[in-house]
Amino acid sequence: MNNTRSVQALFKPFAIGNMTLSNRIVMAPMTRQFSPDGVPSLDMASYYRRRAENGVGLIVTEGTVINHPDSSSQDNVPHIYGEAALEGWANIVAAVHEAGGRIIPQIWHMGTRGNVGDYSESEIVAIIQAFAQAAVEAKRLGFDGIELHGAHGYLIDQFFWEKTNPRTDRFGGDMVARTRFAVEVIEACRRAVGRDFPIVLRFSQWKGDDYTAKLAETPVLLEQFLGPLVDAGVDMFHCSTRRFWEPEFEGSDLNLAGWTKKLTGKPTITVGSVGLDGEFMSLLTEGKGAGNTKIDGLIERLEREEFDLVAVGRALLADPAWAKKIRDGRTDELIPITAEALKTLH
Repeated sequence: MNNTRSVQALFKPFAIGNMTLSNRIVMAPMTRQFSPDGVPSLDMASYYRRRAENGVGLIVTEGTVINHPDSSSQDNVPHIYGEAALEGWANIVAAVHEAGGRIIPQIWHMGTRGNVGDYSESEIVAIIQAFAQAAVEAKRLGFDGIELHGAHGYLIDQFFWEKTNPRTDRFGGDMVARTRFAVEVIEACRRAVGRDFPIVLRFSQWKGDDYTAKLAETPVLLEQFLGPLVDAGVDMFHCSTRRFWEPEFEGSDLNLAGWTKKLTGKPTITVGSVGLDGEFMSLLTEGKGAGNTKIDGLIERLEREEFDLVAVGRALLADPAWAKKIRDGRTDELIPITAEALKTLH
């Protein structure tokens, strides 16, 4: 179909480390709480396999928590430790690979309810080791890389912020000094998995209670913040924003993923309200409607290599075949994103 030409940038291969993707579409990590006692079910293997066999280039799993007492406040989020949970993940990895897909776990510590000053240095070291052990298990199970969750007010992000990190030791201080915990997590994971196993870091400026928050108010400060993380061994940044089309700083159209790639030279994943509904996505192939600038902007930015991959969340929850339908120009067949559609999670 002629109208598929406009989306070809989404369907070019991409390689990072020892991982090669068939296209630029990423399934964003989305917590669903379908893992009783932290154990991924057989249904989860089918859930992820369906997205892989329908053309998603890379799946980032829902957040999967490390082996630390504070790592989760929810009973039904998956673990990445313990024999039963690891066996469940092994089944999921096998199912995705059999369908021709690639998959990485999002490794997660949900954080402390107070501030990170409550942790002793010995406990911080133990948490770092737990992240590294999760990375070891991910590689052993056959995952294609890992993503560290450093966004949205969770533990790694709590160390980044002055309000939640009052520490005066090596894990606290100014904005650059407050990257120290993340740096040591990244370094420990890198030692655990080797040079070519991709490490992705997800980070955000916004917080759950403040969508306008900025950790780095200017590009200069963002560069200072990202530098230690690059040096520690991050291969790619997953730049969490609520709307991909919004500029990160005044005076430039670049979004957070665009600025991060420009400042670091590292590949980036953009994310934020891609594929909100069938009408929205039809603009990709039909080139019409009031929202045309936003959609064309996504493709144009990808073609200009402002970022490298595009993460899609709710649209892929509602419709496992979203990527294939977009590729084939079948936007009229997209399953609308309704509360009922999201409940089925087929």
